[in-house]
Amino acid sequence: MAEPELTLIASLRPAALDARRGVVRLHPEVLTALALRPGDPVRLTGRRQTAGIVAKADPGAGTGLLYADDLILGNLGVRDGGQVTVSPLPVSAAGRVTLRGPVEIVAVVSPEMLRLALLGKVVTAGDDVSLLPQDVEPGTPVRALVEAARRSLANTVGYAWTSALLTVVTVEPGSGSLVTMDTVVGWEHGPVTHGSPAALGRGPANGTPGGAGTPGGTAVGTAGGTRAGGPGHGTTAGPANPVGAGAAGGFEGGSTGTVGAEEPAPEVDELPGLRAQADELTELLDLGFHHHEVLGKLGTTVSLGVLVSGPAGSGKSALVRAVAAKVRARVRPVWAPELAALTNQAAAERLRDAAASVRADGAAVLLVTDVEALAPADQPGPLGTVVRQVIAETVRAGAAVVCTTSRPEALDPALRAPDLLSLRIDVPLPDAALRREQLTVLTRRMPLAADVRLDEVAARAPGFVAADLAALVREAGVRAALRQKDTDTPTVAMADFTAAREVVRPTSMVSSTLEIATVTLEDVGDLVEVKETLTESVLWPLTYPDTFARLGVQPPRGVLLYGPPGCGKTYLVTALAGSGRANVLSVKGAELLSKWVGESERAVRELFRRAREAAPTLIFLDEVDALAPVRGQATDGGTTDRVVAALLTELDGVEALRNVVVVGATNRPDLVDPALLRPGRLERLVYVPPPDADARVEILRAASRNVPLAGDVDLAPLAEALDGFSAADCAALVREAALAAMRESLTASTVTAAHVAQARARIRPSLDPAQVAWLAAYAADRQG
Repeated sequence: MAEPELTLIASLRPAALDARRGVVRLHPEVLTALALRPGDPVRLTGRRQTAGIVAKADPGAGTGLLYADDLILGNLGVRDGGQVTVSPLPVSAAGRVTLRGPVEIVAVVSPEMLRLALLGKVVTAGDDVSLLPQDVEPGTPVRALVEAARRSLANTVGYAWTSALLTVVTVEPGSGSLVTMDTVVGWEHGPVTHGSPAALGRGPANGTPGGAGTPGGTAVGTAGGTRAGGPGHGTTAGPANPVGAGAAGGFEGGSTGTVGAEEPAPEVDELPGLRAQADELTELLDLGFHHHEVLGKLGTTVSLGVLVSGPAGSGKSALVRAVAAKVRARVRPVWAPELAALTNQAAAERLRDAAASVRADGAAVLLVTDVEALAPADQPGPLGTVVRQVIAETVRAGAAVVCTTSRPEALDPALRAPDLLSLRIDVPLPDAALRREQLTVLTRRMPLAADVRLDEVAARAPGFVAADLAALVREAGVRAALRQKDTDTPTVAMADFTAAREVVRPTSMVSSTLEIATVTLEDVGDLVEVKETLTESVLWPLTYPDTFARLGVQPPRGVLLYGPPGCGKTYLVTALAGSGRANVLSVKGAELLSKWVGESERAVRELFRRAREAAPTLIFLDEVDALAPVRGQATDGGTTDRVVAALLTELDGVEALRNVVVVGATNRPDLVDPALLRPGRLERLVYVPPPDADARVEILRAASRNVPLAGDVDLAPLAEALDGFSAADCAALVREAALAAMRESLTASTVTAAHVAQARARIRPSLDPAQVAWLAAYAADRQG
């Protein structure tokens, strides 16, 4: 029986949720017609044939549309609006996949890391694929490995990992096969995976053939999104990294890939912001390697076990290699997630072999990157015991063991014993001054135009670590090269950095799906007092932390926006984000809630951890009343009570919340737990009132900025007649008037007063007078 097939119209889906993960979305009715379930592979035919994983589109999506990203459309050879034939694809597991990629990616990405990035994708020979991994369902054995791969790709490659494109050279037994943990993956003319972790005893491979059981399932492509640039803009093909920390890896470098790889080490002077850490590590290694006689005379020894912690891409591995080169020591790198993907026995053997070579080499350093993958705090196992034994033996032998981690809270505390990793060195998140210094190093070989102001570039790059800044400089150089192909003396202008900033995002924000708008508070009509309060409470603490410190004043931790629905609370936060001086993490209240015990609190902790890593950060909690209701009244088994407790702990707990401001929004401030509104928490309550006549005029003008209004449309009297209309209602009125003009004629060039009158008859005010009166009284009581 022939497989069903449908011909649909391709629609470019710009959402970051599915970006470059091999996912297409179809209307639920189309899935039913093709006998497909979310997570099934599908065959796609345009000018050429490719394959993907299907997911469910929103119910409001078009039934005749296939939603895909630029990568899939490129593999199909069609443009937005082209025809694509869709049919089910029988599931078959790929036995072997060979890929080709940019030399700087091949040099630092091991085959094991590559396999995790491709896990759950359906690959076809000749296709382009990305390193962005599929989302794997929580609780599966591979979930921890995929998360570790995400972090290690950020460490090793920098931001370039999110936009790098690879080409599938061969697929065995045939194209359209699913990559599983049994698939042998390798680089063309290069290394391949060491073997099948599933076959070696790690348990059943996640995502073996079976339709909807493919990795991701119904949750395919729902995490880790990023605003990757379009194919071919050359993000990974820029000039060589002037810092010398390894190809495409910025300061973090790439020596953490395949075991035994040797790369030129950077100079300590090329690592601005890490000199104090470098001095501390240099003194320790120099004393342990070259001054045994002094220690002997004093009757003591030195322990050379060190833990280096810091944000992903901040330069931890580069720091170790630079110091090792300075003290004339060899570095033997080990990537912990690669070992964790093997059986316990195989991983232990490889770790012992690496440690034995270090002990036999005299002055040598065993560098274990992302060590939490081998010794996690929440799931200690036999491999963690082997790790502790190997570190203890190596340190006793006089060699050095340096482990790096970007998640120290996820590391087994037993590794911090005095005879193991006794010394901890922290690599801080760079502030604006340090980012300026790092940009100076990164651009010292780059011809800059006279209008380039590195101070401004650094100020508008909050949360960027060294690897992110390296990617930013590289992207600016590529854009300058594209602009000046025929120029003998090309230069990089400020406009190139501005354009690069729109594409490159900090590593800590790659999983954020918030699209930063171009509006600022200046674009918000009226609401003068509200904007002044938000500027003082939100922008000042993030922009001028030194001033608060100089005056001895603790800046506000948070603000609660409350008011009727549709009156611009979310728009105000969008305008704050548009200032570009802080990263923004946006969370709907109910998104953090989970039916599993402990998961909601974990989500809150993870949210604030990401905020600290990306500081300065603005956390936006929309519908906060659903997340933090009054304790003791819920019937959910205490989940929301524990979430409120977790929020309070994060806001004013033991761990400092520096350069992070929380903004909540709600229509029902009376339902928010009072403890959350005390000083030191969401202490500033800001009422966002419904727009008056003057404000409605400004809103109508802003909403019709790109709408060709005829001369007979007078917005002032129209605004007077819109009593009870919210800001959203006013914008909907303008939109409906434009649609009325289209209904009359698809060739209409203006929107007339008659079209506005038709829209006025359709659009009704949404504000509830009783609710508005109650909120106004609540605001008056708070002010009184």
